Amino acid sequence: MILAGDEFSRTQRGNNNTYCQDNELNWVDWAGIDQAGQGLAAFTRKLIALRQNFPVLRRGRFLTGSMNEDLGVKDATWVTPSGTEMDGEHWADPNTRCFGVLLDGRAQASGIRRPASDATMLLVLNAHHDVVEFSLPEPPAGQRWLLLVDTNRPELDEPEPFEFGHPYLVTGRSLLLLVLRPERGGGTILATARSALLAGTSPPPFPVVGQT
Repeated sequence: MILAGDEFSRTQRGNNNTYCQDNELNWVDWAGIDQAGQGLAAFTRKLIALRQNFPVLRRGRFLTGSMNEDLGVKDATWVTPSGTEMDGEHWADPNTRCFGVLLDGRAQASGIRRPASDATMLLVLNAHHDVVEFSLPEPPAGQRWLLLVDTNRPELDEPEPFEFGHPYLVTGRSLLLLVLRPERGGGTILATARSALLAGTSPPPFPVVGQT
């Protein structure tokens, strides 16, 4: 959830309950947005565009991680940094700080029991304070991964290709988002990804102070 102003680092000075504050603490200072705030807002626009362009990121069904025997796919597969599927031992390990989730675009997307045709995506989260080497897994029917988001590189504006098994160095306390370029229809996925990333290169449409 995003509160008005979160997209450019409006902090309300740490006060998250300012409903009764009719002063500078609660007002939105459009004229005071600095360069860092502009950059964060552009990055936020990019994330919104990615969510809009890739329906698998906004499915209306809860993820179960269970195999759908009729379709032969899992909606979500949790992945270790070595690129293998997580098991109970991994989940019980208190030192687990980095893992990924593979969202299969073929999984059932609605109440109708049939496969979907959305993009398959990989989300990697690193809560560790240091770099973690993450081996990119190999899902079925794909050519390679395309990197869309690395929160350590917010300026990324072009999908970057990576082969399966590539040891990606995930910066401490960061997040990655990748989309699978399939064996068929790879050009469409690439165009969709580029369109979303371009959303973060244009200036955010902030109100101009003094104009109505």
